[in-house]
Amino acid sequence: MPFFVNIKSYLSKIKAKFPWTRFLLILSLVFLLAWLSWTPTGLMGKADAVGYAVCHRIDLRSFHLGDRQMPLCARCTGQYLGAMVSMLYLVIFRPRRTGRPPWIVIGILVLFAGFYALDGLNSYIHLIPQLSRFYLYPPGNTLRLLSGTGIGLGMGVLVSPAFNSTVWKRNDPRPIIEGPLDFGALLGIALLVDLLVLSGNPLLLYPLALFSAAWVLVLLTLIYTMVVVMVAKKENAYEDFRGMVLVVLIGFIIALAQVAILDILRYLLTGTWGGFIFG
Repeated sequence: MPFFVNIKSYLSKIKAKFPWTRFLLILSLVFLLAWLSWTPTGLMGKADAVGYAVCHRIDLRSFHLGDRQMPLCARCTGQYLGAMVSMLYLVIFRPRRTGRPPWIVIGILVLFAGFYALDGLNSYIHLIPQLSRFYLYPPGNTLRLLSGTGIGLGMGVLVSPAFNSTVWKRNDPRPIIEGPLDFGALLGIALLVDLLVLSGNPLLLYPLALFSAAWVLVLLTLIYTMVVVMVAKKENAYEDFRGMVLVVLIGFIIALAQVAILDILRYLLTGTWGGFIFG
């Protein structure tokens, strides 16, 4: 009982401080319910709809839960799982840090970005029959996963300090990554997650598939929350997430709207919830 009393008291304080919160909460729920009712059924169906907005979802370039394709292609799966691992690691072990990582870490992340671009270009060339003879090496989902993970780690290292320096009243100016050993620990965790994906075990792939799709919305929400904070000129005004209910709600609404609009446009273009088909 005390728990529910505390929740009620907290919501009352939020309502008094932000009178638009209830309206935005209702709006976000209505928008969410409309999106849920229109998109494919089931939890994985909703994850597919999120992936559908940001990923080509080509069947042969995706991992599978048995016969079922995962919500994101191999590269995007690595990208968003990498971003998830990176951002959770930094929230837990390097909270609210805003400082630039050492140059050696930046250099490694630049190499990861180069590998991402090279492997993506090589895969694209292999996809087009007229160009396929020019590919550099046989592409595969393992390399796509690894290249995506590398760029995902970089996304986390970029977004986390940007968010911290934008919203928090008290942040930590120390480097977001302290050095090679720190980055090595982060990289080791990311590679472990990749090994779980490559295991093909449905008991592991199912939650990882949901996490990868969910992190699309998490990233978009954080980015749009930063934009809302800057537009409202509320930079460095927040002590914790409890005080950010309003701006996070707005960020989530915009993120969900982007996903929904892209879903609608792609469905009108293709007439199917499936991935793009080539050949």
